[in-house]
Amino acid sequence: MYPLLQLGPVAIQVPGLILVLATWLGLSLSEKEAVRQKRPPEPLFGLVMTGVISGILGAKLWYVGHYLDTYLADPLGIFSVNGNTFDAMAGMVIGAMAGIIYSYRKKLPLRATLDLLTPGLAMFSVGLGLSHLASGDAFGAVTKVPWAIDLWDAQRHPTQIYEIILALIVLGSIWHLRQTVLFPGFLFLSWLSLAAVSRLFLEAFRGDSMIVANGIRQAQLVALTLLLISLWLMRQWYQPLDKPGKEQYAKK
Repeated sequence: MYPLLQLGPVAIQVPGLILVLATWLGLSLSEKEAVRQKRPPEPLFGLVMTGVISGILGAKLWYVGHYLDTYLADPLGIFSVNGNTFDAMAGMVIGAMAGIIYSYRKKLPLRATLDLLTPGLAMFSVGLGLSHLASGDAFGAVTKVPWAIDLWDAQRHPTQIYEIILALIVLGSIWHLRQTVLFPGFLFLSWLSLAAVSRLFLEAFRGDSMIVANGIRQAQLVALTLLLISLWLMRQWYQPLDKPGKEQYAKK
């Protein structure tokens, strides 16, 4: 684990740096996919930047609002870049809402845009696993397997490494599937399905999962729900080109 990179008097948080690099690489992949499909990459860049910046600001402001009394006593603390002073869930929701508003105003086609974003999402998932490896977050359950790692005073499953391997497999699958898109939205739903299956597997080895009724892991419930939704949407969105209306479909 390598949470901090010390450069003279400056300490850089490695997990955050990895996520920034993963976002940049992911955006580059999505822009390349847009060029391959002969679509303008500029709206895609605007969409991602709007979502990322809004998400970061939203995560910080939400956290500050939750602990307002503390920040009123120390206003300069608002400018801290400590990852623990951001509300990740609030940031994701606010970032997603900002992206939706941007897409609506720019009149971006929903399914085609999701497909263009998919390579970037797959790349970001790899970066997320690497950031967990650097920080020690998303750690595994205690185990006696030969490949266990020593973390937090115990021998544990290297779930961060499992996460990276699974994310790389999903990224490779998406990179291959993008050559044969059956319908608009297919690539995104494929990534969502594969990511959900990966999460179902990964959570079985986690040591920090939130447990709900009868020992069921909350993340597995969410993953199973997303998997079922993605499979249902595949059925709803699928429209073979040999059916009536294929000319209209081909233009979507």
